[in-house]
Amino acid sequence: MDYGTLRGLIALLILALFIVIVVWSYSKKRKSAFDEAANSIFEEKTETEIKHSDKNNKQETNNNV
Repeated sequence: MDYGTLRGLIALLILALFIVIVVWSYSKKRKSAFDEAANSIFEEKTETEIKHSDKNNKQETNNNV
């Protein structure tokens, strides 16, 4: 197997991987999960979630010193 054949096989592998990722991302099974993730920024946080996120933010800032 020469270098040109190997490059061709790698290119076909990358193309196949790209097609698999596109099909996976546009599949109907994933639509609900992607819609939930997209709409999650519009949901209101509860007080416990806000306190928990504030605690994590303080820990992150202390670690960066």
